[in-house]
Amino acid sequence: MSNIEQAIRAFLANNQYPKFDLKSVFFDMDGVLFDSMPNHALSWHTVMKAYGLFLPCEEAYLHEGRKGDETIKIVCSRQGIRLSDEEIKDIYGKKTEFFNTLPKPERIAGSLELLKQVMDDGIIPMLVTGSGQVALLDSLNVHFPGIFQKERMITAFDVDLGKPHPEPYLKALAKGNVKPWETIVIENAPLGIEAAHRAGLFVIVVNTGPLPDSCLWEAGANFLYSGMPELNQAWSGIVRYLRG
Repeated sequence: MSNIEQAIRAFLANNQYPKFDLKSVFFDMDGVLFDSMPNHALSWHTVMKAYGLFLPCEEAYLHEGRKGDETIKIVCSRQGIRLSDEEIKDIYGKKTEFFNTLPKPERIAGSLELLKQVMDDGIIPMLVTGSGQVALLDSLNVHFPGIFQKERMITAFDVDLGKPHPEPYLKALAKGNVKPWETIVIENAPLGIEAAHRAGLFVIVVNTGPLPDSCLWEAGANFLYSGMPELNQAWSGIVRYLRG
């Protein structure tokens, strides 16, 4: 038995789920479909600094998936600074403006190929992201044509509570009309892993950023690949097992 099969069996046993019947795959966006996290990190660091707030680029990866206003509130609380809702909205607006001045993020290597495999297998892909970056969301159809219609998307505009709260993934389950044992999650960030687990979902992690593998395992990854190309190579075997 392979390591991924062992991980799946352990997950099913721990959650007392029946056998997997894979119907859908939930994809995070930043760091999974787009190599956008360096831009997010630089944008947060630069704009926060202009307001007297300190968020190192490295730390931004730990906030990935969180709603923007919550990230600002965390940094403010740490520094003992109180801001009005309007000021927080202004900071996030400036962060978005700065993000949009940077070179457009490229597609993560292997992401389109994996999505094509998923669809060829008759499995429905859904987007579950904490992002509210309109420019990036609008570019989905350019980089992944015809794959993510609105009825297959949960974004920051659809939830009150961002990751690590399970609401984004719970809403995806409801919108996709699937049970937890009928889908898996592709994530890359600790908060996303936590959110998916709290929704009762199996999480495959692709480490596409600077965080050490240990950080992602500690967040609760059920299985981890070094990147999309490695997951692509393993995908057909994973599907055979999940449908076997």
